[in-house]
Amino acid sequence: MLRFFILFIVFFNTQNLTAADKPYHHLSDGTFRNPEGSPKIDPNVKWSYKVFNAEKKKIKINFPEDHVIPSEEVLKNLEKHKNDDYVAFIGHVTFLIKLGSTTIITDPVFSKNTGPWFFGPKRYVDPAIKLNDIPKIDLLLGTHDHYDSTDMSTIRNFPYKKAKVIVPLRMSKYFRLFNDVNELDWYEEIVINKNLKITLLPAVHWGKRTFWDTNKKLWGSFLIEYKDKKIFFACDTGIGNIYKDLGKKYGPIDLTFINIGAYNFYPMMPMKDKSVYHANPEEALKIAKNLKSKKVIGMHWGTVVLSLEPIMEPPVRFKNGAEKYGFKKDDAIIFKIGEVQKLEGLIN
Repeated sequence: MLRFFILFIVFFNTQNLTAADKPYHHLSDGTFRNPEGSPKIDPNVKWSYKVFNAEKKKIKINFPEDHVIPSEEVLKNLEKHKNDDYVAFIGHVTFLIKLGSTTIITDPVFSKNTGPWFFGPKRYVDPAIKLNDIPKIDLLLGTHDHYDSTDMSTIRNFPYKKAKVIVPLRMSKYFRLFNDVNELDWYEEIVINKNLKITLLPAVHWGKRTFWDTNKKLWGSFLIEYKDKKIFFACDTGIGNIYKDLGKKYGPIDLTFINIGAYNFYPMMPMKDKSVYHANPEEALKIAKNLKSKKVIGMHWGTVVLSLEPIMEPPVRFKNGAEKYGFKKDDAIIFKIGEVQKLEGLIN
């Protein structure tokens, strides 16, 4: 009996120690949560797919002709800059970022819709180029487990499965066909080569793919350190206190990529243009300022309707709000879909 009691005490203390040692974002049930002090969902939210779809039908899909660069021109520009460091916008949250001998792709989404199989919101703008036309990819960065960031059709058909993959915890299951898949927790890092290091950092978001897997996989942003430059690629994120902390620890950031669309869910949400998990353009600028960013690129807009703001509103508000948050208007950067720019010109 005494032996059983001693074993019980040892087991109980070990369990408590393990729980106490867990980071704040790790919950005891195996799920994850946002950084301490992050905003919470308003209890007055009354979500309704019926209302959302009715409001969505009112949105006009009108955009200027130069919003999209013809794919033939995109391919010529990629070839032209193949020996340069560059950034190319494929659409939504998918970028090509070439840094020295390493070409990175972020959250590759090339499907016609952002949902399972043939369901979910359909793109009104195709990717800048076809999946099989992308240049050789050395590194794939995946931020979180949503259909508009982790696209299974793209992953299955990805032409460069020897690319190194870096994803948050428990996301590797989607990349079983790849040779080199690495899961990171927040603040963990991987050295790619002598000039390039990747660190997974927190974001204010969530994860869900089915009715039974809410927040079972981690989400996160990436700090890309290349030579003496720092690039921050945000997960879809809402505003939160964590960004001041990250700015103090990792700033200044030379170039931040951040979501500026999918923020209006009124009247289901009690406030217009306010979402816990998607920053509006002004909040995106505030996050970039808190990160001590020098320049900031707006993404997560202009490709697919995920919310109820007018489709061309985000970049206008983003540009117009720049100076209020300490940026020059030209330092709040909007890419056309398919645009390719040399990194040197973006950062300097």
